[in-house]
Amino acid sequence: MNRRYIDIEDAETLVLRTDQAPKPGPDEVLIEVDFAGINRADVLQRMGLYPVPEDASAIMGLEVAGTVCETGANVSAFKPGDVVCALVHGGGYASHAIAREDHTLHLPENLSTKEGAALPEALLTVWHNVFHLGQLQPGETLLIHGGGSGIGSMGIQMALAHGAKVISTAGGPEKCQRVRDLGAEFVGDYRGGDLLEQLTTAGYGGKIDVILDIAGGDFVPINLGLAAPDARIVCIGVMRGAQATVDLFQILMKRLTVTGSTLRGMGSVGRAEGFSAIRDTVLPWVRQKTVAPIIDKVWPLADAMEAQLVMQTGSHFGKLILDCRD
Repeated sequence: MNRRYIDIEDAETLVLRTDQAPKPGPDEVLIEVDFAGINRADVLQRMGLYPVPEDASAIMGLEVAGTVCETGANVSAFKPGDVVCALVHGGGYASHAIAREDHTLHLPENLSTKEGAALPEALLTVWHNVFHLGQLQPGETLLIHGGGSGIGSMGIQMALAHGAKVISTAGGPEKCQRVRDLGAEFVGDYRGGDLLEQLTTAGYGGKIDVILDIAGGDFVPINLGLAAPDARIVCIGVMRGAQATVDLFQILMKRLTVTGSTLRGMGSVGRAEGFSAIRDTVLPWVRQKTVAPIIDKVWPLADAMEAQLVMQTGSHFGKLILDCRD
């Protein structure tokens, strides 16, 4: 069985190549991929800034949706013909991809595989960082930076479904309005002046219980200023820089918890535990369309470079997707 995949020739060049599709291991499934999600980690990998673990595929791509075409000897939850979405350990920018059984989800019948490709990474990222590490409770207030991103747009919906209040940030009036349309009760415009002042004037200073920060850098002191006593701040990205000035006095006096994570850093067992929780708690929201993926644009697999360049601009709203079908 032939496989088409995207190869990194150099930091500025992606090439479509062909080889033989891999065989699934005992606890794995082989998926004929319809669509693959694009993530910032893919861009960093292309640029040589995101080292690939030794046990991962060197091919980019962390999430796919399609049809199971082969299963390993120990697999019991899936069979050939099942329509699924999955988090993959690399290898998603391809016509066929391997996924662990416990990192794979049956795709709800009300979703297309195009929509399914936008689910695994965002669902697991939000679940692990907001609900597990952040311990968000119904009635609490959550701040999500970058509400127009794939993670941000999914996180807003998941938090609202959980019964929390959500505020957010975005860049520019149009994006801010679209984030408000998702249900955020206030959206600060980081292009429109002092963000801490905007959110404090709106009444949120010292009142935010959980903060999901994809930005880092100069957003860190903003987070500390907005955090309520006993708040939890979870950093999952450094788009605005890996270095920050930290006021330890605020952490001490407010009893703040500041932490962070990466999906690969969770390990296989941690990711599997996350997907187990998602099956029980989040997929019912997806089936009810309380939570739905937002897709900005779809490119053919061969145009992966163009898609990644759009991601680098930050102009998109929601997820960017590759069509991996022949």
